[in-house]
Amino acid sequence: MRNLRTMFFCSTLMLLTGSVAAAGNDAANAKPHIVLVHGGFVDGSGWQGVYDILKHDGYTVSIVQNPTKSLTEDVAFAKRAIDAQQAPVVLVGHSYGGMVISDAGNDPNVKKLVYITAFAPEVGESVASILKDPTPGVPAPPILPPVDGFLMLDTGKFAASFAGDVSPKEAAFMGDSQVPWGLDALNGTSVAPAWKNKPSWYLVTAEDKMIPPPVQRNMAKRAGAHVTETAGSHAIYVSNPKAVAKIIEAAATAK
Repeated sequence: MRNLRTMFFCSTLMLLTGSVAAAGNDAANAKPHIVLVHGGFVDGSGWQGVYDILKHDGYTVSIVQNPTKSLTEDVAFAKRAIDAQQAPVVLVGHSYGGMVISDAGNDPNVKKLVYITAFAPEVGESVASILKDPTPGVPAPPILPPVDGFLMLDTGKFAASFAGDVSPKEAAFMGDSQVPWGLDALNGTSVAPAWKNKPSWYLVTAEDKMIPPPVQRNMAKRAGAHVTETAGSHAIYVSNPKAVAKIIEAAATAK
């Protein structure tokens, strides 16, 4: 009887140990969750193409609808989305969204950062300060004078400056559905950019007319990011979601 009890105990212990080990392996092999942060003048709907690819490839994806009124508020919105995830997070930002992920990325649940033609600020920098000295020969973005503390792009020039490789119909819709961008977001400064202590990836778009490519390259180099460069406009996440999803998945699968 004792031998039977001993055998039963050992068998049960082996099953439990195996279950715990399997659970540990499953957790180790689980895909990270992806959190996408949009930039100024637009909302999160532009991420749909990227979202569809990532979902098809088995990722859990969340899109932050940050109000773009102030950097502080937008960082808080991103942190709420990060904290809602039940797995390690790859945090992705487009354009001004790079400002947001740089500070929100300090959340311990964030393991990697991905900048899609985005601002990657140093401590104390803002979008305004990064762009204060225009690149010679590069046209300035067609930002209209502020109204009630908010900025908009000239709708007649939106396609050429923001979405040059998006279909004319979709670019026109993007221009006509702009989200006002707050001066407090433009001038908000980074407190502690997470790229200083977390691995980052950067997608440079060579035909960008909102953030000059040389500025993108300098920020990516400063951040020590893994850099990919491709042809495309500032709206690369809309016009070429495959290229964007590819760099996000490269970050997600990197050891």
